[in-house]
Amino acid sequence: MTAMSDTEFRRAGELTPAHVLRYLRGRGWNYTRDYGPGRLWTLSVQGEPGPAFEVLVPSRQDLRDYAERVADVLETLSVVEARLPADVLREMSLPPADWQYLRLTPPGPSGTAPLVDLVPALAGLRDLMTAAAAATVSPEPQPVQPSQKPQRVKDYVSSVRVDQTKVGSYVLAAHTPLSSLSSPPAQDQLPFDGGGAESASPTREPFERLVSRRLYAGVVCARQAAVRSLERDSLDDFDRYTSAGLSANLCESLVKIGGEESRGFSMSFAWSPEIPVGQSTPGVSLTMPMLEVLVEGAKDLRARLGRRDALVMGTVVRLRRERPYGPGDVTILGVLMDESEYGYFEYAGRPRRFRMELDPVAYDKAALAHRERREVVVHGDLEVRGSSAHLTRVTEFVVGHMED
Repeated sequence: MTAMSDTEFRRAGELTPAHVLRYLRGRGWNYTRDYGPGRLWTLSVQGEPGPAFEVLVPSRQDLRDYAERVADVLETLSVVEARLPADVLREMSLPPADWQYLRLTPPGPSGTAPLVDLVPALAGLRDLMTAAAAATVSPEPQPVQPSQKPQRVKDYVSSVRVDQTKVGSYVLAAHTPLSSLSSPPAQDQLPFDGGGAESASPTREPFERLVSRRLYAGVVCARQAAVRSLERDSLDDFDRYTSAGLSANLCESLVKIGGEESRGFSMSFAWSPEIPVGQSTPGVSLTMPMLEVLVEGAKDLRARLGRRDALVMGTVVRLRRERPYGPGDVTILGVLMDESEYGYFEYAGRPRRFRMELDPVAYDKAALAHRERREVVVHGDLEVRGSSAHLTRVTEFVVGHMED
């Protein structure tokens, strides 16, 4: 056991009982009984012989030996979790948060990861958080999310923190502070007996918790869709899960985490005990065959279900309207564009024909572009009907430069 330094001992005395309680409840410890000026908490580890682990939590911070008692709790936790007391202390002092643990399976010694595996894993984790937040703010399911994300999504992703790696191969630990629970409850509000947690919880979950729920649901649905597709040798099941948060973007982010070698990985979730989730949330594992299916599933969602706020660039190849001065139908031969992670746009598919109905002003612009062989850029919602692609609710029609 590693002894605590004087600085760590002082910081242990600054922790409130609420900090200790939050940490214990969040990691499966259970209140057992009162024991003098403290409360006894226990943890039974499945598969481990012998009695349960025990810690005595002081109930008041004004006790003369309060720092010593908290230090004892920290040292016991360091043994149980195979971590340094300083690491437990630092994590215990963090504000209320939901945690996500991404366990990679890279080759090489445990606790290390090749740079070529770690970089895409971090990028994929960022995209995964983005997809979950975008699904949360959207008023309706989005099988293919628009490239431009609302500011609230960007703010959420900026708030996600990546913590120190954990024991066990290579584990990335991310946590999202819950904004409405920035400080622990007062000492006289602590539900030490475990009976008041639900009543002490806010009646309305903060946005960060809603995103964590959507993230978990999306990852579970992605795995289920992959399993069913492997069993049935069909991609028909992917769109069945879009109402629960599955999207092409989420599938692609999971694939990115696996890297070029499509190495399997797993995710587990720990929820802030201030807001009980009320259901079991076992970890989710994705294997190499599942990731390979997710690649095809994402392509299928993009091809069949379209997307909102799509950007198409191409040339006008067909014009038709019944009256000389009115709306009309236009067909463009072009490509769908996507905004890359570096801020510029790139091709997202092969050239194809996109049909749309334009108002009189936009139709006249299309006629000019056709006559002078100019490129056009169109913003609208993409709908795929059978083998035909249609742009609806066109919000922008811009005529570009003249071709040579």
